[in-house]
Amino acid sequence: MKILILNGPNLNLLGIREPGIYGKESYDALETFIREVCAKHDVICEIYQSNHEGVLVDMIQSALGAVDAIVINPAAYTHTSVAILDALKAVALPAVEVHLSDVNAREPFRQLSYAGMACEKTFAGYGFDGYRLAIEYLVEKYGSQ
Repeated sequence: MKILILNGPNLNLLGIREPGIYGKESYDALETFIREVCAKHDVICEIYQSNHEGVLVDMIQSALGAVDAIVINPAAYTHTSVAILDALKAVALPAVEVHLSDVNAREPFRQLSYAGMACEKTFAGYGFDGYRLAIEYLVEKYGSQ
């Protein structure tokens, strides 16, 4: 199984940006964690981070025919990007949304997830472990196909 893992704006500043909310570990530590989880489950992963909405849309579009599923943490674009929603719907790949923090317990504007409308599951508030849960969910549901 091959999974595209996409991370949105400001995740490159993990460990620096609001560590009380997002944790003290770096983005490099997140990538290492994801690669270890994928290796444990015999999953090939491609991991990308961008602060630019169009780049994320391009990455989603490039997933068509190239990967089996998508794990996406759209970060701030969660609440604003119809373009990311439309790209996820267009490629129609199994997708799972991840958020390090519990977005449902934060500001009211974070309650709406456009990307989540095209995802079959969301893991929020589990820190790095949300990525593990998303990968394991996809492997369990689609790995044998």
